[in-house]
Amino acid sequence: MSIPYWRLSGFYFFYFATVGTFLPYWSLYLKDSGFNPVQIGELFALLGGTRIIAPMLCGWIADHTGKNLRIIRITSFLTALLFAGFIIVHGYSWFAWITIAFGIFWNSTLPQFEAVTLYHLKDQAHRYSRIRLWGSIGFIVSVLGVGRLLDVLAPAIIPAVVTSWMTLIWLVSLMTPATQATHHETAGIGILQIIKRPEVVAFLLASMLLQFAHAPYYVFYSIYLKHYQYSASLTGFLWALGVFAEIVLFIYMRRVLKRFSLRAILLASSLLSVVRWLIIGWCIDYFWLLLLAQLLHAATFAGVHVAAIHLVHQYFGDRHQGKGQALYASLGFGLGGMLGSYFSGYYWDSLGAEFVYSMAAVFCSIAFAIVYIWVGRESSQDSAVLS
Repeated sequence: MSIPYWRLSGFYFFYFATVGTFLPYWSLYLKDSGFNPVQIGELFALLGGTRIIAPMLCGWIADHTGKNLRIIRITSFLTALLFAGFIIVHGYSWFAWITIAFGIFWNSTLPQFEAVTLYHLKDQAHRYSRIRLWGSIGFIVSVLGVGRLLDVLAPAIIPAVVTSWMTLIWLVSLMTPATQATHHETAGIGILQIIKRPEVVAFLLASMLLQFAHAPYYVFYSIYLKHYQYSASLTGFLWALGVFAEIVLFIYMRRVLKRFSLRAILLASSLLSVVRWLIIGWCIDYFWLLLLAQLLHAATFAGVHVAAIHLVHQYFGDRHQGKGQALYASLGFGLGGMLGSYFSGYYWDSLGAEFVYSMAAVFCSIAFAIVYIWVGRESSQDSAVLS
């Protein structure tokens, strides 16, 4: 069976086009709607909180039923339907409840599609980066286009734009062919046995810390730039520049994987994350340094994510792939993102952006130490397997 390259790529394109509208501009929409930094941080934390339980539940169902794609179609449809509620409701309580409701389904979708993509690729996992880069292209198209719109229109358009992207995700999922995993592992290897391995625990903990550090960027970067008089178009450009750097790395990732181990990629990305958050926190007035910080997104997101996806694939195998991808999403983007969003919102006004981004750098330093000590040195052979 041939790989449905364009349908897989199309899903990533529209999924991350949604992210390209939501992440940079949702906080601006919330601020425009009258919410303060603590409330904004809480709403993002609620969204992150749904990412802790929902992906694990869906991962368990998917691995036991083999119906990953059916789950994706249901969750993507309900995500669009529920998010449309933001168009008509007002007030913190309504926003909180809808955030929880749509977040449950939204955060269940991508981990299962990652599993579907890897099932389609089978022994060609190195092609993942070339498919995933279309998500980065979708992000750039979205963030630049919406940034231009916000120079002339009010942020009130954001809920409708996001709902439209989410609807397109659902439509593409309907066109994507289903596939089944081929299980080669011994039936006796259980999920708990895998999770208890020290290198797996270390990998998951480092992922959580790195996503904790990303939270103030996702939640407050656009507000931060607006406070220093950067326009919406320029804000969109800076977000897009980071994702453009990500695309370049995705294009050359196969060569990178041939030369460097997954452990080395994680270590380098963690170290560059420290540099990036310190630049953003302390050099907001120096535009050329902000450009450098955005170029480092290639390492802090793309490098970390591709290494993580491959490590999950290796650690959990086909038998537990849905649960493995869900666990990575739950602990990293879920628990890490929730805690990072909450604490960055709580301290943003009281201690300032410099403190918040400095703490992000500290957590990345801890992640670097964990990877260096515990994530297996035997993974130096991983790149040969992946190539």
